[in-house]
Amino acid sequence: MTLSFYVHIPYCIKRCGYCDFNTYTPSELQDGATLEIVSNDYIDAVLQELAAAPTDQVPTIFFGGGTPSLLPAADLGRVIAAIKARNGLTADCEITLEANPDSVTAEKLAQYLEVGFNRISFGMQSAKPHVLAALDRTHNPANVEKAITMARAAGFKSISVDLIYGTPGESLEDWRETVENALSLDIDHISAYALIVETGTKLAAQIKRGELTMPNDDLMADMYLLVDQMCEAKGLTWYELSNWSKPGHQCRHNIAYWENKNWWGLGPGAHSHVDAKRFWNVKHPTTYKQKVFAGQTPILDSEQLTPEQIKDESILLGIRMRDGLQMELLAPHQLEVLALYRENGFVQLQEDRIILSPAGRLIADRIVREITI
Repeated sequence: MTLSFYVHIPYCIKRCGYCDFNTYTPSELQDGATLEIVSNDYIDAVLQELAAAPTDQVPTIFFGGGTPSLLPAADLGRVIAAIKARNGLTADCEITLEANPDSVTAEKLAQYLEVGFNRISFGMQSAKPHVLAALDRTHNPANVEKAITMARAAGFKSISVDLIYGTPGESLEDWRETVENALSLDIDHISAYALIVETGTKLAAQIKRGELTMPNDDLMADMYLLVDQMCEAKGLTWYELSNWSKPGHQCRHNIAYWENKNWWGLGPGAHSHVDAKRFWNVKHPTTYKQKVFAGQTPILDSEQLTPEQIKDESILLGIRMRDGLQMELLAPHQLEVLALYRENGFVQLQEDRIILSPAGRLIADRIVREITI
């Protein structure tokens, strides 16, 4: 068995208007605090939580957030070194850093490589200033290319960008320009996610007040099909609904999630999955640190997955992948449902696997609902 690690870094300089992640600005945690003051003992807490995890060898580590690239490489490197010393890393261990393009320098990027990172993912979101403004993003679009050039020069062998489509006020042409811009960069991987408006965010309030209007479903579908066509034309092949990569540059950490492998989430609000048991930590960094330093578990709650849940999740996750879904996982009545979708061109059969067509990927959630009810 192997064990992947997700390391949550819950700090951001500013909260983006659409963000529903478990992140905090220094001022939200402590009046007048700097990031250094807030985070200086955070890594100590993460290392203490690590002592509770299994000791299986580690094929992937992913630092997400928040904005992990706000922290010095030496701090993040302490976590990598501790996991390596305790569990051991596979020879080809993938270690990813999520980064804000504004928060990196050539010096910092070199230091991240020195402590063990070999993959970096930049939050680009859009190349259009008015779209970034609607998302309340802080970075300058020009800094994305600059950051990627510096990362490549430093020696990063795998570079990804995250994009978001379906922002209020974004046209299909806006989206085309963003994807063109991204594909012109020296990258190996693109993730493109449809914007989901989460209750309680600044963006949700703006939409409720009528200040912003969400695009309709037809435009969202056109945007998805467009990024798929453009990526494929540039040699980035889809391997999961929202992800495209050059050969050998798939995000193996995310694949571990989709294949229901074991992983342990370190940090506040982090989720874990070990041997069909799912559990998650308390959300607030202060509460998390208090519990860990008091020798208590930071786990808030857990659930043991039933065989039925495990099977349904294998279907839900498997159908999202380019490799598709093994037919042997499905009962006769489920195969009947899929036969109708096959007649309409939404799914294809390849040997013993069921694979979504591009049109089928647009309605993947509906297909899953119908075969797992």
